[in-house]
Amino acid sequence: MCPSGRLLSPHAAAADFRPAFEVLDADRDGKISRDDLRAFYAGVHGGVTGGDELIGAMMTVADTNKDGFVEYDEFERVVTGNAETIPVGSGAMEDVFRVMDKDGDGKLSHHDLKTYMAWAGFPATDEDINAMIHLGGGDKNGGVTFDGLLRILALDSAAAN
Repeated sequence: MCPSGRLLSPHAAAADFRPAFEVLDADRDGKISRDDLRAFYAGVHGGVTGGDELIGAMMTVADTNKDGFVEYDEFERVVTGNAETIPVGSGAMEDVFRVMDKDGDGKLSHHDLKTYMAWAGFPATDEDINAMIHLGGGDKNGGVTFDGLLRILALDSAAAN
């Protein structure tokens, strides 16, 4: 989660979203199941009203081979908006962002990020969170927008390569 010093390329859509995939893959079996999504939503928000319907809709859209699971390539198509049945801008990452955005203000605050990172099993110091916010183009008071979260994920995966 440390700044890499690299700038995002104009091909950010080609970024590796594996860190986000791994957060949703609760049982770490390499695919996202309905149970994985239930665990995600229950852990972050203590449950979501209409959660089973939301999860069913997400699975219907993402599970293009209809095997009951979302593999990484299917996840990536949804996240980047390249799924044929999904308009650009709607995807699993937006749902993840909404879950992380506890107060619903459209930005991830320091508290939102710290809480989420702890829940996901990634201990992060206040300095780490501040660096993430900075990388995402936000500030300590305003937080990070959805586009900022995508920048954080793209920089994190670029640093891992």
